[in-house]
Amino acid sequence: MQRLLTLATLAVMGGLGWLFFQGGGLSQFAVLPRGSQTGSPASNGSYQTPGPWAGPANEAPPSAFPAGTKKILAALPADSPAVGPAVGPTLRIASYNIQDFGNTKASKSYVMHTLADIIRQFDIVAVQEISTQNEYLIPNFLKLINQSGRKYDHVIGRRLGNTTSKEQYAFLFDTQRVQVDHQSVYTIGDPDNLLHREPLVATFRSREVDPDQAFTFTLVTAHTDPDVVAEEIDALAEVYRVVRRSSLGEDDIILLGDFNADDRHLGRLGRLPGVIPLVAGVWTNTRQNKQIDNLIIHRPSTTEYSGRSGVFDVMRRYNLTLQQALEVSDHFPVWAEFSIYERDSNGRIASRRRTTGR
Repeated sequence: MQRLLTLATLAVMGGLGWLFFQGGGLSQFAVLPRGSQTGSPASNGSYQTPGPWAGPANEAPPSAFPAGTKKILAALPADSPAVGPAVGPTLRIASYNIQDFGNTKASKSYVMHTLADIIRQFDIVAVQEISTQNEYLIPNFLKLINQSGRKYDHVIGRRLGNTTSKEQYAFLFDTQRVQVDHQSVYTIGDPDNLLHREPLVATFRSREVDPDQAFTFTLVTAHTDPDVVAEEIDALAEVYRVVRRSSLGEDDIILLGDFNADDRHLGRLGRLPGVIPLVAGVWTNTRQNKQIDNLIIHRPSTTEYSGRSGVFDVMRRYNLTLQQALEVSDHFPVWAEFSIYERDSNGRIASRRRTTGR
């Protein structure tokens, strides 16, 4: 597992070159010191006991949702087959912009039950657009998710934005399938203010396998500003290089989030050698007229990618009307599958006892 580098260390590494890409540098982005993120209540005690959900305890769903929706959603099995059976031992990693995820949405229990079931479909979900100052929102949401017997936890970044409207990123993950390296969690530094919301970074390792053969990977989640998409997409190319360069040998870097751009308009990011989007040619928003969410990998390095990826159709899965689905979010989750085993450049299972790199 790589560890977070200090700015001084990054400055030294800047002159050492880079294994996979040419050009760029660390003049625009840097890794911030530890401590800028908030962990889970279980991991560092930063939360008090979560309070009750906002809103009336016995609220009825609005007329947009059919009677009994809340009960139906609450009864859904935790592992309901929504994206098809996994091929071999894999992890499902998703990105989900939960539009304006705050107190208003949390007060609608039928929406929260839907969101909880969506999260359970995946082993890790990068969440964008958390818009509340309520520090209990995510811990309460995890309690709802875990009512099924699952054991999800989270790491969350600080509130970001150039205006009074701030957002947070979070990674929600099934602790029985993966573990996070808490020392690896950081927010990208952006002294030149090239991004409205600097990406959140965290490194994970798969469980249920020999640790020497477990898939380790770094997730970088981002949400570009729709008014300056082209500039921010180009800036994300530099972010990708910075994370790659500071990763202490971790070559599985997965950039995922709401890019407000489709797979054909990724600018400098899309021109990085070997870097590819995993979702292409399909709509990712609820209204089904835009492709704006994606997962991006360096294909020669991340041989753990199974070849399976797609969009989780919330409307179809829960038999919702457009109006009902928009109450949940104006985005659908996007996802991809990866082997739980670390693999070499030829796709064979790699062991850290035999080699220290690929």
